[in-house]
Amino acid sequence: MRIEKKQKLRQLRRWRIRKTVIGTPERPRMAVCFTGKHIYVQFVDDSAGRTVAAASTRSKNTPDRDSLKANVTSAQTLGKVAAEVARSKGIEKVVFDRAGARYHGKVKALADAAREAGLKF
Repeated sequence: MRIEKKQKLRQLRRWRIRKTVIGTPERPRMAVCFTGKHIYVQFVDDSAGRTVAAASTRSKNTPDRDSLKANVTSAQTLGKVAAEVARSKGIEKVVFDRAGARYHGKVKALADAAREAGLKF
């Protein structure tokens, strides 16, 4: 399958998911993005259209950010950091948006670490 076709199908999948996964001020959307090198997490209020909080393997407040990569152990670390950032902003409940990625491996590790750190999905 051509790369353009894969990208188009992935974008359609994301749009289909976003119709049902909506963030509110009380329960923002926890959007995760995995690239080849980094992991990004954002807490988004879709009704206001703004990002409430964010964490990534590139942000300056992430401990040991030079050693973090886009793997399972880094996802666990970032899940804890993201939960701490969210709780400092007063967020306790979130809607998990995995952007069409399978709930397996890095995605599952990040979600489980965020749950253990106190976020409710």
